[in-house]
Amino acid sequence: MLLTLTHIFTGLTLACFVSARRRSTHLTDAPGQTLPVYSPVRPPAIPLAVRSPYTSAWSTTAGDGTLNSANVRFWNGSPLEWEGIVTVDGVSYEYLGAGSQSLPTMPNLVSATAQSVSYDSQYSNFTFAAGPVKITASFFSAVTPKDVCRSSIPLSYLATTAESTDGQSHNVQFYSDINAAWISKESNKTVLWQLYQDAQAVNGSGDLTSANTLHSWIIQLQSPIMFAEDSDFPQWGNFSYTTSPLGSGNLSFQSGSGVDVRYNYVQKGSLNSVVHPAYRGWPFQETVFAYSHNFGNVSSASVRYTIGSIQTPIIRYLYHGGVAALQPWWAKCYGDMFAMINFHWNDFEAVVALGNEFESQLKCDIDAYYQDNDVESSGSNHATRQSPPYANVSAADTMYGTDQYGQKYLFNSDTAYGYLVPPKNLTGLAVPDVSEAQAYYSIVALSARQVMHPYVYAVPPSGSCSSSGYADPLMFQKEISSDGNVNTVDVLYPATPFFLWANPEMLRYTLQPLFENQEGGFYPNGYSMHDLGTNFPNATGHVEGNDEYMPVEESANFIIMSYAYYKFSGNAAWLASHYPLLKQFAAYLTEFSLIPAAQLSTDDFAGQLVNQTNLAIKGIVGLQAMAAAARVVSTTSTASGNDATTFASTAADYYAQWEDLAVDRSATHTLLAYQWRSSWGLLYNIYPDKLLNLNIVTPKVYEMQSDFYPTVSQIFGVPLDNRHHYTKSDWMMWTAATCSAPTRRLFVNALAYWLNSTSTDGPFTDLYETVDTGSYPLVPDKITFQARPVVGGHYAMLALYRAGMNDDENSTMTGNHTSG
Repeated sequence: MLLTLTHIFTGLTLACFVSARRRSTHLTDAPGQTLPVYSPVRPPAIPLAVRSPYTSAWSTTAGDGTLNSANVRFWNGSPLEWEGIVTVDGVSYEYLGAGSQSLPTMPNLVSATAQSVSYDSQYSNFTFAAGPVKITASFFSAVTPKDVCRSSIPLSYLATTAESTDGQSHNVQFYSDINAAWISKESNKTVLWQLYQDAQAVNGSGDLTSANTLHSWIIQLQSPIMFAEDSDFPQWGNFSYTTSPLGSGNLSFQSGSGVDVRYNYVQKGSLNSVVHPAYRGWPFQETVFAYSHNFGNVSSASVRYTIGSIQTPIIRYLYHGGVAALQPWWAKCYGDMFAMINFHWNDFEAVVALGNEFESQLKCDIDAYYQDNDVESSGSNHATRQSPPYANVSAADTMYGTDQYGQKYLFNSDTAYGYLVPPKNLTGLAVPDVSEAQAYYSIVALSARQVMHPYVYAVPPSGSCSSSGYADPLMFQKEISSDGNVNTVDVLYPATPFFLWANPEMLRYTLQPLFENQEGGFYPNGYSMHDLGTNFPNATGHVEGNDEYMPVEESANFIIMSYAYYKFSGNAAWLASHYPLLKQFAAYLTEFSLIPAAQLSTDDFAGQLVNQTNLAIKGIVGLQAMAAAARVVSTTSTASGNDATTFASTAADYYAQWEDLAVDRSATHTLLAYQWRSSWGLLYNIYPDKLLNLNIVTPKVYEMQSDFYPTVSQIFGVPLDNRHHYTKSDWMMWTAATCSAPTRRLFVNALAYWLNSTSTDGPFTDLYETVDTGSYPLVPDKITFQARPVVGGHYAMLALYRAGMNDDENSTMTGNHTSG
């Protein structure tokens, strides 16, 4: 099955847009290298194999980098070797990796010419010109949130196709390899490897046995350490790289010195099918693990590989029966490692179809949301509307005009006009020549694989509260990029919109271990814990109660997420089963949320602050959610008593006081902190009030804030608060969902504009500067967040849309679930 762009982009088609630097005509960099055209935008890094905390490979576009001009990177920036070459009529064209840079000059080894790069929620697709053929490399990491067995597989696909462009047949061979950096960053650790045909080891050399035989390189550390990491790499388990002959006349393989293996392949067009017997630390004579497919004379040919890091067991978990080593969920679904690899390989066409379903649903829901919520579009179809690309405006130029909605604007990327609200009749519309629906798609499509990859799925321990019949997994999240905690409550919280839109049960699977730990008596404090373990993959809690201190933050988060799960699933029994613990957290909020002391919020990098307005409203919204939860539980149990009335009364009383304390005397915006006149910040914590129809926040606050944000917006969006120029992309989208259509559009288009223009060089960061080049934050210290699951917050508008659908289907909720 050939993966082509036509094949991949099925369903509704949102018009694509590219930057001025990436127009339809090919541009060149300073040395004259042709640069590809990007679609829908040029992100700082493109996801390649992104399936788990340890299967996470990216290609940076920084410095006009392409897939074949630099090494692939692990999510944290560590270099990985992943090489790809297509040989056509004796000339080898490198399309993946930079291994050729370590070889002597060879006239028959050149770089393929990059033509295009595109992505959607499932794929990253790269096309190259290679003499008389076109190379298409499609990296496919399936996003299938409703299928927990498939989602638990830590493997990703690469499908590479060569197609003749001159109507003639050509002699074609494919080559690919990986190195041991995928299993260990450290150069002094000895690595062991073996090649398997299906599940049988190849001893020294081997022959092709059948066209369907799977060949898998399996790599591991000689001295593994269970449940340990080193520089974010796992110190136990295996790494696999798999292929099969497919339609080739010959499949060969080889391990050995990277320079020797690659040089000999370019010279001969094949490998010697020998597994090198020496086991050594890879950097001293770097070992690669290679395959070559020889197709002979063909007009088109395709190869496929699967790649991934495999851990068994997968999580160390503290529960009432002790500390258990949990097996991965895929083992329950498919069996041992080789059975899982085999299933994943043969599942390709089926999971392609599932991925296309997810992608089509994503596009359909974006289109439907904007038809319902863009009052200025007069019902026009965003899915088919054509718009020009980002304006080609230099820093010294100013562009005046009227946007597609009839609003006048001025745009100057140097002064940020077009984002501030100038006098007279100009508006604060960001990137005025790109439709918001297009901009929003570029954000959420890129976020899909990133939000899924920090999670692993585990079989519950025997005898645990969730182990009956093993019907559902437990999910464990690594807090990627910041501090590596397990199931951090205030990292789950911003990602919640994705779960609610894609599969609310994922939220339950992830909350369940947190509930079990605290209900089992392993956490001594009366408020919610911050996380389930300091160091992933050790979900062993904090029996001493010495986790990061965020009591109001986490207690409110826990209540809101639990009630949100009920609202989107209807699972009242689950909510009732955990009601006592939620009530305990609500009691803490009753005492401390209105006037929060010097505490950290989820934005802990900004430091402690007394009387945080946004933290206080989170606690109040949490109490209102608790009142709603109590009403649900009271229909099936008497345990809630008069709780609903009590919590609702407290929330209403606190809210009235909050408005008096939080709103600046100018009545134009809320303050960052009660005592700080002229301060301000993103009031993102009112989003759950809107999403869950809690109706505690008054309409005037929504309107006031929506009118205010354009007055403080910068070129890449609205800063998080008045103390710095940086912002958080997740909170920007939460905030956007609470605003009127023009202000919402400012947030969305500014984020897409940043994504296309930022100077950051890693996977999608959620923390960046809104001024200058949109870099990582520079003050007080450089903070580099990347590849974090909080990008699930970008789905805030889609979760609102889903909530509206629940209204229509169930008629159980009232009020407005739409923005604008």
